[in-house]
This record gives sequence, structure tokens and C-alpha cells, in this order.
Amino acid sequence: QVQLVESGGGLVQPGGSLRLSCAAFGSFFSIDVMGWYRQAPGKLREPVAQITSGGTTYYADSVKGRFTNSRDNAKNTVYLQMTSLKPDDTAVYYCDIEFSGRNYWGQGTQVTVSS
Repeated sequence: QVQLVESGGGLVQPGGSLRLSCAAFGSFFSIDVMGWYRQAPGKLREPVAQITSGGTTYYADSVKGRFTNSRDNAKNTVYLQMTSLKPDDTAVYYCDIEFSGRNYWGQGTQVTVSS
């Protein structure tokens, strides 16, 4: 059984910063990919950022240069540092991990960017 525990969401003004964290608990040898998706009201869930076990990163065009995805393999934790936040970044952010050919999701954390 795998459990993902997210933290770090909240309300922030435009231009501000937030850091999301997601810790994975359970029985696994290693995690292939760790990352984040988000879903805004009335929109489909979309990928935001991913990082492989080898350190290769992927970012959606809309967040490149503003968000940084990193992982601590010893702690089975992934982080999303978000800067220069915009109202369009408002969404529920979901942690996602992949290993042994399966995906596992966190419960989601709300990020609201508003003045």
C-alpha cells in the first residue's frame, strides 16, 4: 500500500511564492518518476512538472522559469518550488509518483493566487 502526503498549499498574492511537498510512504524499492499535476475549476487535470530517478526534468511551458521540481530520494519526497505566481496558477495540485508501471496520486492541495 502506498500513501502520499501533500502539504504547502494556500493563498498567496500574485508575484508571491509557495513550496509544495509530497512524501511517499509504503513498500517500494525505488520511485521512477515523481511530479505534480494540477486541475483548475472547469478544466482537465494537466501535468505541471516531473522528475525522474536520474534527475531528468519536465516542465509545462506555462511554468518554465518559475517553478522548480526537485526530489529527495532518501526521504521519498518531491518538492515543487513555485515563484512569480499568477492567478492562472490557481488550482488543486496533485502529487504523482510512478513505479513498477503504476501511478499513485496524492489527495491534492489547493493553491489560490489572488490579491
